[in-house]
Amino acid sequence: MTTEEFRKYAHELVEWMAWYMDNVETFPVKSQVKPGEIFKALPDSPPLQPESFEALMNDFRDILMPGITHWQSPGFFAYFPANSSPPSILAEMLTATIGAQCMIWETSPAAAELEERVMNWLRDSMGLPQSFEGVIHDTASTATLTAIISAREKITRYSYNELGAAGNGTLRIYTSAQAHSSVEKGVKIAGLGRRNLVKVRTNGDYAIDTVDLEESIVRDIAAGYRPCCVIATIGTTGTTAVDPLNEIGEICSKYDLWLHVDAALGGTAMLLPEFRHLSEGVSRADSFVFNPHKWMFTNFDCSVYFVKDAAHLINTFEILPEYLKTRTRGQVNDYRDWGIPLGRRFRALKLWAVIRCYGLEGLRTKIRNHINLAAGLSRQIASDPSFELVTRPVFNLVCFRFAPQSLDPLRYNELNEKLNHTVNDTGKIYLTHTVLDGNYILRMAVSQTNVAERHVNEAWDIIREKSEEILISFDRRR
Repeated sequence: MTTEEFRKYAHELVEWMAWYMDNVETFPVKSQVKPGEIFKALPDSPPLQPESFEALMNDFRDILMPGITHWQSPGFFAYFPANSSPPSILAEMLTATIGAQCMIWETSPAAAELEERVMNWLRDSMGLPQSFEGVIHDTASTATLTAIISAREKITRYSYNELGAAGNGTLRIYTSAQAHSSVEKGVKIAGLGRRNLVKVRTNGDYAIDTVDLEESIVRDIAAGYRPCCVIATIGTTGTTAVDPLNEIGEICSKYDLWLHVDAALGGTAMLLPEFRHLSEGVSRADSFVFNPHKWMFTNFDCSVYFVKDAAHLINTFEILPEYLKTRTRGQVNDYRDWGIPLGRRFRALKLWAVIRCYGLEGLRTKIRNHINLAAGLSRQIASDPSFELVTRPVFNLVCFRFAPQSLDPLRYNELNEKLNHTVNDTGKIYLTHTVLDGNYILRMAVSQTNVAERHVNEAWDIIREKSEEILISFDRRR
């Protein structure tokens, strides 16, 4: 492809991108294709000769687009968001064009220094401790694995890195039963063994029970285990519960344990002064992660990881082969030493673009709007006698279930699973679920970048309409 051809197609693509952003809510939110449908539509073998970009775009529209679930649709209420925005997209285009590999300062000084500055901006804007230093990872899963390995090396004084598991005892990690699955995966990858992940009970709000946490630690010490790390959550995946950081921090200090805080979703709310109280217990933490690619309108992937002791982080992960030695080492941040991968994308550019183009007040306005929309939906659900609001909304997530009094409660799980699939099959909205105390619960995350009150009201109308239809079919089967 020549530069002139690139220019032509790039202009056409930008037109398509703008059209897509304007029309995304006209697509079925959840892809309606059947398993294997896309695979069968693609050729068995790659082309031997060059094909035109027009042919590629035709196949993109005709074959791939039907298999896309539209995360940027305002009808997307599933999981947690993976939000994008125009400034972020434009910055990602610049990143792709430059094509820099930003592993160390010398491979692109601007990338390293912009990352350092933007991390400081976020730290200060969120009310995090001044002692924290930040780095951008791909996902919170990587950040949590980084924290677990850092905790492992702290308690073993780096001997685990040098000698492996032998002689280091059995290390134990503690977290809530509601914690993200990345904790369990991280424990496995770090070589600690999933049986050594202790899932602590939760209280009535589904936050970690600190009494059970300390009792678990004491029992493990008596049994000869080595407690190593506690992972607390600000905004659990199931219900956005917030663990009591101050109490957990006291326990970690008492037993000299690493405290990692997973605020993948909830951290964004800390940009709001009214949610700044969430940062109070963070001062006790050794590490902290949140994802701008969830709720801060920065397209995937972009996960911010803060640490109290950057020197320990570097000592845990640095390896210095001859080809990476530079004259500036020790004077600058070589971020390839701050985590697992050597190669690094220029993620700071899109985060910088989002912060500058929206400004802190613009970001706060959008975040508050999502929180208010979720609160309004909660009130509608609570006032409907056929529905049950399961948890008190903390951020932007509403957890509820269809609970008609005319039906045996033993059938509620079957009823709500049917309702979930039925509303998703309409293509107009997309919800996901969780299970709490054995109950099938619907989750509705009100946080897509451009979601408005009308989208929430339309979603609620669909849910009520389909719930009535399903109840009739259930009544007929009795």
